[in-house]
Amino acid sequence: MITVPVGPAGMTAPNVVLGLMRIADKTDDEIRTLVGAARDAGIDFFDHADVYGSRMHECEERFGTAMDLTPAERAEVTIQTKMGIVREGPYFDFSYEHIVSSVEGSLRALRTDYIDILLLHRPDALVEPDEVARAFDELEASGKVRAFGVSNHTPRQIDLLKASVRQPIVANQLQLSITHAPIVAQGVATNMSGVDQSATIDGGGILDYCRLNQITVQAWSPFQAGFFDGVFLESPEYPELNAAIDRLAAHYDVPPIAIATAWITRHPARMQVVLGTTTPQRVADAALGSGIPLTRAEWYELFRTAGYRVP
Repeated sequence: MITVPVGPAGMTAPNVVLGLMRIADKTDDEIRTLVGAARDAGIDFFDHADVYGSRMHECEERFGTAMDLTPAERAEVTIQTKMGIVREGPYFDFSYEHIVSSVEGSLRALRTDYIDILLLHRPDALVEPDEVARAFDELEASGKVRAFGVSNHTPRQIDLLKASVRQPIVANQLQLSITHAPIVAQGVATNMSGVDQSATIDGGGILDYCRLNQITVQAWSPFQAGFFDGVFLESPEYPELNAAIDRLAAHYDVPPIAIATAWITRHPARMQVVLGTTTPQRVADAALGSGIPLTRAEWYELFRTAGYRVP
C-alpha cells in the first residue's frame, strides 16, 4: 500500500481508505470482517460522518460498538469524521455550538477520546470563520481533534476559513472518478470556446489549489458514474471505457476495480481514494490499485474513453 502526505505537518496515510457510510444495517461480525479485510490490504484509515446512517451518528456508533478498540488498537488506526449537515431541512451548520456538539457526539459514538481528522462536510453559506476558528482552537487544545480539513469546498471558501482558522487545512474531500472528473477535465480543455468541459465550476481550479497549498484531495464515490448514478464498471453506458479497463486489468493482472482506483492514485496530486463498498472482496480488489504505475498513454486513454476531450 502506497502512503501519501495528509497536509503539510508530516502526517501520512494510505492512498486507499475505507469509507463507512453504508454500515448501519451490518452486524458487528460483518463490520469486523469488513474492517479486517481493509487492514489486511494495508488500509488503516477509516472515514465517517455524523450524518451517515438513518439517524445522526448511527454509522459511527455501529463502528464503535463493533470494533470496541482498545487504546493500543486505537493508536494503530486513523479515524476521520465529518460534520455540518443537519438532517432536518436539510441545511448546513458550521456554528461554534454545532461543531463542538457534533464532535462530542462523534466521540461518544466512536468510543474514542480523540478524532484524528475532522472535516467540515459541504460548505455552509452562512459560515462565520471566527466561529469555526474558535471551535477548532478549543477542540485542538482539549486533545479531542488532532487535525482539520474540509469537504466539497472551493479555493475561495478555503481561503475564507484560513483568514481566521490558524490550523492547516489538511484535506479536501471531493467527488472524483474516471467518469466524474470535472476538477481534472476543466484544466485539460481550458480556454476552449463552446466546450462545456472547459468551464470553471469550482472557483478557480480546486485540484491545483490543493496541490499548491499541501491539502490532500480525498476522492469520494471513486466508481460512481456521476452523483450516485450507479457505478460505471461493467455498465452498458460505458462500453469503450470498460473495454479499456478490462484490457489494462489483464495487462496488470488485477481486477478491473483496481484500474479504476489506479486512475486516481496515478495522479501526481497524490490523492486518497475513499472506498464506499461494504463487500470485503471489493475492498481487497480496489486496494490493489494503490501503486499500479499507469503510463501517461494509459491514463489518458481511460480519460478519453470516459467521454472527456483531449484537444
